[in-house]
Amino acid sequence: MKLACYRDNRGPRLGVYTHEGLIEVAGDLAETYPSIRAVIEKSGFADIESWAAGREVDHGLEDVEYLPPLYDAEKVICVGVNYPKRHPVDGEIPPPENIFLFNKWEGALVGHLQPLIQPPSPAADSFDYEGELVLVIGPGGPGVTPETAGGRAIPKDRAFDHIAGYTILNDGSVREWQKHGVPNGKNFTGSGASGPCFVTADEIADVSAMELKTRLNGEQVQNATVADMIFDIPTIINYVSTIVHLRSGDIISTGSPAGSGGSRQPQRFLRIGDELEIEWSGVGCLKNKVVKG
Repeated sequence: MKLACYRDNRGPRLGVYTHEGLIEVAGDLAETYPSIRAVIEKSGFADIESWAAGREVDHGLEDVEYLPPLYDAEKVICVGVNYPKRHPVDGEIPPPENIFLFNKWEGALVGHLQPLIQPPSPAADSFDYEGELVLVIGPGGPGVTPETAGGRAIPKDRAFDHIAGYTILNDGSVREWQKHGVPNGKNFTGSGASGPCFVTADEIADVSAMELKTRLNGEQVQNATVADMIFDIPTIINYVSTIVHLRSGDIISTGSPAGSGGSRQPQRFLRIGDELEIEWSGVGCLKNKVVKG
């Protein structure tokens, strides 16, 4: 099942995401499950799937104001330098020996079809994109409940039991400001995006075969699979959970391959009017356009 979050004049709404459009979760069900995070925390997927069966769509896929699927996540954790590539700030560097982490702050991410905000000058001169797969923490395997999903020091062989599903992230970055400190360059308001939807883990038959295709103004600029990662998903889950107590609804973005503007030669950063599409097989395609800040 796929779910999406969006906003109307009543506030944030939850919808079932289908090829035909969005089915708005309504009535008592909307009170119980106001967000994807709430669905995960209350094991509500079966309730929503049963309720939505046979219902007609309420909105076209391009007719709502999307929010990031996990807009209310307690933790937004990102992995850096997790694919072989020319580093967008430091150039040619060896593969990292350890996993490198940073966080996204509130306001850094917008939803599907929402404008990416070009940073003020001179930061605009090195505004970059990165297509990434996001792991959403929650029950994903036998014996795991919303209360026991996540936790500390999750064994690698149980990692997928703690993944409820997946979504997509554009790790918007201002490369020159990363030289001041990595979080400085990763958290400009409206510089990144997430969406269009969340897909439950049972919809993905082979996670390692999931494929990324990023297009800038229609030209493919990134192409990789999960199998290309330096640190695989079980290693990431084990490492992050050794540091922090993961909880249902937390998200971990797993890094981006070669092809972002800073890793290209010559470099090609985002400009006003650029249209970005980040597609992960099995999830969907996140689309955003760069506008003047």
